[in-house]
Amino acid sequence: MKYTTIEGIRLRLSPPDTTKVHWVGQNEVLEQLLACWLVLGEGDLPLCPRLVGKPGTGKTTLAMAAAQKLNLPLYIYQCTMDTRPEDLIISPVLSEGGKIEYQASAVVSAMIEGGVCILDEGNRMSEKSWASLAPLLDHRRYVESIIAGIRIPAHPHFRCCVTMNDDASTYELPDYILSRVQPLIEIEFPPREEELEILQYCIPFAPETLLQKTVDFLQQAHQLHLDISPRDGVQMLRYILKRQKQSSASVDTLWEEAVKKIVGPEGLNLKELQKKKRTHLQNETPTQDLDELFLTNLDQLSSWISDPPPHLKKKFEELLQSEEDKDSTWDEDDWDEDEY
Repeated sequence: MKYTTIEGIRLRLSPPDTTKVHWVGQNEVLEQLLACWLVLGEGDLPLCPRLVGKPGTGKTTLAMAAAQKLNLPLYIYQCTMDTRPEDLIISPVLSEGGKIEYQASAVVSAMIEGGVCILDEGNRMSEKSWASLAPLLDHRRYVESIIAGIRIPAHPHFRCCVTMNDDASTYELPDYILSRVQPLIEIEFPPREEELEILQYCIPFAPETLLQKTVDFLQQAHQLHLDISPRDGVQMLRYILKRQKQSSASVDTLWEEAVKKIVGPEGLNLKELQKKKRTHLQNETPTQDLDELFLTNLDQLSSWISDPPPHLKKKFEELLQSEEDKDSTWDEDDWDEDEY
């Protein structure tokens, strides 16, 4: 365990991640990330970009590879919906001797050690947690711990980025945070040659015919805009090769089994899967009720009141009638001066 002392408070640091990775292809996004972390002179500050893409496209691997390029220690903080502000900074823990120690998070440990911090799946974290990082992500470059009662400045070498999955099960980042995690670097599905290289790197012992079959499957899925990633391809290959060790079934049989287990039964017919996805999106029309309606545009609100859509007109009339009924039943005896 490594310790440090800040403003008289002893902190136990989190260990860095020592996993070695290899980034295959898409050199442009790697160069973009490294450019964000450059410091061009006195007064300049590194940027904290957000890496956005579908699950399994290599966002975290990209950030890890960039940290390796800079030869900086790497710290990864896995963001969740349950992440609290103190989880991001300093938490009290019970030591072996029964004493309370202050445990620095991966974020704070990276700040102190001058490393790279990856806020993984950052848009799964609530605004309350993001607010605690606001001063770190602008020119101030520090965080404050209410629990330990200290302010922690970031080392000049400290770098940060945020990975975000492009799906619906996430929070919208508030504008004041979004303006701090710039620019946006999009990670797309790789082209065929690079996807084949990824599979070969991850599973070097896989037969060439099986690799080609998997790449064909993935590329068809990408062309149909289906969310089947290189990670899914790697898992399919691993499953097939493991099953071959214990089963005499044909490769085609094991292939279908792998698709069903990892992508789902609908993965056996990608075009049919695409049709189902389109139908689902078309049928997924938002149901707007006045009780849930949130409008920030006053002009739009005025037009809706003067000429409401049919599905809201009845609701408006009911609410207006309700208010009229309240006014008509009001009596001077209802007035309570003490209450107001």
